Amino acid sequence: MVGLGQNRRMIRRPYLSRLAVLMLALLAAGCAAKAPALRPAPGAIPAAPPRGEPSTFYNMSAPSLRAALGMPAFVRKDGVVEMWRYDGAACRAFFFFQGAAGQQVVRHVETLPRGVAMAADSACLTALQAGPAKTS
Repeated sequence: MVGLGQNRRMIRRPYLSRLAVLMLALLAAGCAAKAPALRPAPGAIPAAPPRGEPSTFYNMSAPSLRAALGMPAFVRKDGVVEMWRYDGAACRAFFFFQGAAGQQVVRHVETLPRGVAMAADSACLTALQAGPAKTS
């Protein structure tokens, strides 16, 4: 009978070792998974324009931008920040305003496609100033 008891242990051990290997594999996979990217706080924008950002529009009021480029194709408000999008033939420009209602000023400008080593492409902004804004 001693031999029979040893056989039962031998039968159970492969399952235990497989289970242990599976648990270790799952643990390793969980550790290797990428952590989700942190999102910036709503309404958070840079305090000053990034290096290379065109200064032409920085601190421009909303009425002045509307006079220069016309009506935006899209407007979005998130907390204290308001974003205006202008669509051109070959690019899009995004103007981010901050300030009290009626006293908002441009604090950041971006274009798609982006400029070389900067957030905004000056050629895109020049093209938007030269022609009427295309609405989507």
